[in-house]
Amino acid sequence: MIDIRDAFSPSYAKARIKFLEAAATAGMAIRSHEHPLKGREGETLAMDTALDGSPDAQNLLIVSSACHGVEGFCGSGVQVYAAHDAEWRAKARDAGVAVLYIHALNPHGFSWLRRVTHENVDLNRNFQDFSKPLPVNEAYAELHHLLLPEQWPPTAENEAAVQAWIAEHGMTAFQAAITIGQHRFADGLFFGGTAPTWNNTTVRQVLREHAGRARRVAWIDLHTGLGPSGLGERIFACRDDAAAFQRAKDWWGGDGATPITSIYDGSSTSAKLTGMMWAAVYAECPQAEYTGIALEYGTVPIPEVIGSLRGDPWLHQHPDAPAELQAAIKQRVKDAFYTDTDAWRGQIVSQARQALFQAVDGLAG
Repeated sequence: MIDIRDAFSPSYAKARIKFLEAAATAGMAIRSHEHPLKGREGETLAMDTALDGSPDAQNLLIVSSACHGVEGFCGSGVQVYAAHDAEWRAKARDAGVAVLYIHALNPHGFSWLRRVTHENVDLNRNFQDFSKPLPVNEAYAELHHLLLPEQWPPTAENEAAVQAWIAEHGMTAFQAAITIGQHRFADGLFFGGTAPTWNNTTVRQVLREHAGRARRVAWIDLHTGLGPSGLGERIFACRDDAAAFQRAKDWWGGDGATPITSIYDGSSTSAKLTGMMWAAVYAECPQAEYTGIALEYGTVPIPEVIGSLRGDPWLHQHPDAPAELQAAIKQRVKDAFYTDTDAWRGQIVSQARQALFQAVDGLAG
């Protein structure tokens, strides 16, 4: 067992070392998919996988981190802790469930303290059918020029204009307009891209390699940035399918103690999104019955999260900004998606561990 604090890391480079060492010590089968660019410290970036169990297992649990880059500080800690957790590993092994850890789905964002990929793409909006017309987000188009002002911090006039939009339309509409994704403004927030990213194609390759023979696949994708601080909301992460939703509730709902929310019925803190990563399972693993959740941990209030994300693309467009301002913007992004306290980390690991045990019971049941 490892101390909870020691499972978490202050940088992507250190997180990757901890994960690979833990997986190797546990005897997991490791594969690294190297990213074409280097990290903030000049380090190699990679989407690393570690398989704990048989490659021919009929029941497979996927546990992934850093879909949104900087959120990896949380997700990596959960994965490292799990790799050291003998009781958890024995639970999965005895049930005949193989566990595939995907560390740093978006290593570039993790390293550079960004939520997006190196193409400024939100990976969880990038799994679209690009042969068809892409979704249009008119509400975001109204807001784009306000969200990315000429100067940073924004002027009082800019902030007043943003608040006027919120006063007219409501905070829920503001959150939805920004977060559901858009495919028009490549320099903007929650840009879903116009083609599959490196991360998209690599995730699909990982799924084909590791889940192509499984009969049942479960997926827990670790996220941060929505909801009350430290609370892990379990958001249904499948197609709008009644049978899959019922399985998710049976597995992870805890008889109501840990309810499963859904973007389809409005019960989730998340808006209804398109182009989400789990869609790849249906294409790459058509033989498997799939059940998944996003485990979404709260950090700070949503206005602060959005405020941090406005600064990030501004900085990307102004790389010669003063060093002090650059550092402040980066730190604000990290703080919006990772709460650096022992109490918060304890909540994260406790809830993740519960969800892991529940997933094994569901898959083996």
